[in-house]
Amino acid sequence: MEAACIDYKETGYFSQTVADYLADVPELRSFYSHRPTMQGFAELLGQKKVVANRQLLVEVLLEQYFHNSDKGTPELEAAELVRKQIELLGADNTYTVTTGHQLNIFTGPLYFIYKIVTAIKLCRELKESYPDKEFVPVYWMASEDHDFAEINYTNIGGKKVHWWYEASGATGRINPDTMRQALNQYKGVLGIDGHSAELGEMVETAYTAFDKLADATRYLVNALFGRYGLVIIDADDHRLKQSFAPIITRDVIEQNSFKNISAVNEKLQQLGVHIQVNPREINFFYLKDQLRERLVFEDGRYGVNNTEINFSEEELKQEIATYPERFSPNVVMRPLYQECILPNIAYVGGGAEVVYWLELKSNFDFYGVDFPILILRNSALVIPKETAAKIKSMELSPANLFKSTDEIKNSWVQKHSNHDLTLADEWREIERAFDKIKLRSHKIDPTLSPSAAAVQARLKHAMDNFQKKLVKAEKRNYKTRLEQIEHIKADLFPKNSLQERQENFGLSYVKWGQLFIDELIRNFEPLDFKFTVLTE
Repeated sequence: MEAACIDYKETGYFSQTVADYLADVPELRSFYSHRPTMQGFAELLGQKKVVANRQLLVEVLLEQYFHNSDKGTPELEAAELVRKQIELLGADNTYTVTTGHQLNIFTGPLYFIYKIVTAIKLCRELKESYPDKEFVPVYWMASEDHDFAEINYTNIGGKKVHWWYEASGATGRINPDTMRQALNQYKGVLGIDGHSAELGEMVETAYTAFDKLADATRYLVNALFGRYGLVIIDADDHRLKQSFAPIITRDVIEQNSFKNISAVNEKLQQLGVHIQVNPREINFFYLKDQLRERLVFEDGRYGVNNTEINFSEEELKQEIATYPERFSPNVVMRPLYQECILPNIAYVGGGAEVVYWLELKSNFDFYGVDFPILILRNSALVIPKETAAKIKSMELSPANLFKSTDEIKNSWVQKHSNHDLTLADEWREIERAFDKIKLRSHKIDPTLSPSAAAVQARLKHAMDNFQKKLVKAEKRNYKTRLEQIEHIKADLFPKNSLQERQENFGLSYVKWGQLFIDELIRNFEPLDFKFTVLTE
């Protein structure tokens, strides 16, 4: 693939806060720790305090990967590499670069893939800069998330593949045995060409050989990324939660995260930042099979929303001590949990994630946990060969593609028309005439100057409208050519959204196989912070 890079600002799809963070705007500096640069990593590595229990982490990960050995995970070529990566986490000179996402079926939209590739590539670059240290990319499965409606579908080749099922509780615990219809539909879209059989076998094994969606997702993501050293963690674990239990207890009772994050959000709002998440008084759910409900404090007792379950303070402390796995952090506490159980130095997230992490640093400081470096994941637009030919014939640049269809059409017509479609020269002549009119009117009566200016403004508005009519008329002369622009935009920006937020990776994998991921790794530059346009 050929790669071209453009600034995120030029795409129009990223918030001002993200742009300000990347540009190192001084007003945001107090909301994170170190800059997303090699210098920033040098500073963090020089003072990093790992609070994670490394040996426990290794023990849990090895068990999660290899306890299902009869169901297909370890026979993958990458099994021994992954085992080695996990064992590296026990050493004091090993650090992780983490990204996280929900358990979207068939991996969901393309940016799921891009997140993981960014983490893998960043680890390679860090290893080159710090050869005496080891860096392991980690995918954190949001296995405790309960929003099934956000993960039960994917879009591939313009078709929506839906898992029709009524689910409740943590999605990672759902049995995927009702996925047959979605599985058949997905494999049907893949067709029979290229690497479809290879991918079809991956998804078939993933969603039929395991009785938990978390294990199915681990298998599929490992099949795609295990050979690159990716380690996948499911933090829905008694032992890992046990290590986090002291903070769970403190935060539920003292409501520290609510106080800390609320105060920060006020400051961010004063800077014009759109707040992504708002903390609750208690930022934990109560978790059991088919149940994940908010923990609330009412009438002197701790209750579980929409249930009869409730505890006194002492009973709650005992419940946390005995069953820490029943206490599931929400969106504002999950990052702290992550940093407590991993030797992590960077988090790779999308634009909205980077902004919500800016809300959290004061809470990290309160609990004495290092805040990771925030990395905006790489974004990409993949242009198929057929569409690339249309773009070339229309002489469009990568930056042009991100403009609205009307903007592209107007620019194209003005560039290729044999007629001058602007009235700029004529307007300059009119302006000179109005200068004379205003001067003469001022001499006769100074109060007439505003009237002359008003006439000029009305005429300018009329001239602009007439210029639009000229362009519109010329567009009719290029109707067939301009329809090409509509087709290009529809191909590359489904539903007027970024391709990476809509389309699944499946058809690209069918065409390219594992080479698709190789090309992403080759072309992504995690610390350059540019949008990548890839052309076949």
